[in-house]
Amino acid sequence: MRAVLQRVSKAEVRVDGETVGAIGRGVVVLLGVFSGDTDADAAALADKTAKLRIFPSDHRPIDRSVVDVAGSALVVSQFTLCADTRKGNRPSFVAAAPPEEAERLYGVYCARLRAAGVPVETGRFGAMMDVELVNDGPVTIVLDGRQEDAAGSGGNG
Repeated sequence: MRAVLQRVSKAEVRVDGETVGAIGRGVVVLLGVFSGDTDADAAALADKTAKLRIFPSDHRPIDRSVVDVAGSALVVSQFTLCADTRKGNRPSFVAAAPPEEAERLYGVYCARLRAAGVPVETGRFGAMMDVELVNDGPVTIVLDGRQEDAAGSGGNG
């Protein structure tokens, strides 16, 4: 799985002009699911999302999690995050999970994020969506579940 997190002051997603999800302060999560990803991968990435310290405190610009600031998440499925661009100029999406499996794991990720105490709004899986956001900072972080597994916990806690 791969997630692109953007710290936002507000965001919304629309389908055919209708708002289907909106948040105030929090994170927009663009989520790509690869073939071979598991429920455990979805849970681990959701836990990392909930705990990632990307919000300011009184003492540091990057110190608090979305849970700490009582923020929300707007989670939007985005299979294009699974693109392979190594050959030619047209991305290949063969590494993306089949739609049924991707939608199921997208649901697992959202459920785990909610269980961690994060209010979650979503887009509409498989639809053409317009995502509008105000990136706060700007702060944008890429979480690659495959790298997270390999890298271990390291870092500044």
